[in-house]
Amino acid sequence: MPRDLDLRYPAISDLRTLARRRLPRFAYEYLDSATGRETGTRHNRDMLDAIRFMPAILRGAVEPDLSVRLLGQDHPLPFGIAPVGMSGMVWPGAEKHLARAGAAHSIPYCQSTVAAAAPEDTAPFIGRMGWFQHYPVNSAAIRRDMLRRIRDAGFGTLVLTVDVPAESRRERQRRALIAMPPRLTPGILASIAAHPAWALAMAREGAPRMRFPESYAEGRGRDAFVHAGRVIRGWPDWAYLEAVRQEWTGKLVVKGVLDPQDAVRLIGCGVDAIWVSNHATRQFEAPPAAITQLPKVRAELGPDVPIIYDSGVEGGLDVMRALALGADFVFLGRAFHYALAALGPRGVDHLVHILRADLAANMAQVGARRADELPARLIGPAAP
Repeated sequence: MPRDLDLRYPAISDLRTLARRRLPRFAYEYLDSATGRETGTRHNRDMLDAIRFMPAILRGAVEPDLSVRLLGQDHPLPFGIAPVGMSGMVWPGAEKHLARAGAAHSIPYCQSTVAAAAPEDTAPFIGRMGWFQHYPVNSAAIRRDMLRRIRDAGFGTLVLTVDVPAESRRERQRRALIAMPPRLTPGILASIAAHPAWALAMAREGAPRMRFPESYAEGRGRDAFVHAGRVIRGWPDWAYLEAVRQEWTGKLVVKGVLDPQDAVRLIGCGVDAIWVSNHATRQFEAPPAAITQLPKVRAELGPDVPIIYDSGVEGGLDVMRALALGADFVFLGRAFHYALAALGPRGVDHLVHILRADLAANMAQVGARRADELPARLIGPAAP
């Protein structure tokens, strides 16, 4: 990694600041916002910051092993790229850039149903690192065809997201004049004109659309966006999960789990891994902090069920916190988009470097060579 990047942008917060300058306001607010007064975001942060470790001394050289085996695949690092809806609106072509980065670094890239790219668009770039996030749809026939296309495109792991029973208001997005379907108002046009790098890239890539659900929608242009939204407006229940499990032959992960008893029931239904998340409080302002539920889910499931974590992760230390409290793997969404918007594809490589170096440095501070040694170094309320 070029030394100048490490000196100028040593943390995710630096990439976020630069991304804010380079993005039109509506794109930045879409990525960065949560819902309500965003007290849920602060609660996620406060609970992560409350997790402390006892430093270690006189341990000699500590060179942490960051590799992990997850769902039958080996990865050199314990983190991946989380799904973000309309990723290609945040930065043009984001899905292809992030898919390439995932394959290059051998970390999972998870594409959203409501990305600006269809599974076929990113298929040439995912290698063996392709995961696909599935939002429930309102038609069994559409669901079966979507799963077929996802599988044929080479995505090996399906992530069923179950924590979006209704639309959220996301007040910050409304104040930024974001409308769905998008409208080119004078304010939006002025913001685009003030950010030429984004505008030129978008001109090359084409206007962002929900290409995957739109392919099942009637109408064109604005009407297609509306109908696509109706396609994905499904209301998942346990029967929906059972149908997905029967129709999807690959690995199945359920995302958006906070209740330990739900996790137990999901495993009983044949789910391969549990993804603990509160959707980074983009859907609901008042859930429990995801990190406080993680050890409870681990306690109920025991040591052998794979558990994935996201929500509020802002650096390698947060990755370490999640690993110490029971996660096998951690995903970040906003951070990878900050990096891409800030510096382009090299920003994504730089973010991987930041996370790797931060995680290794913090593990060395507590004398942990492997993730399974971290729980013994926890102190305070988080200690086992």
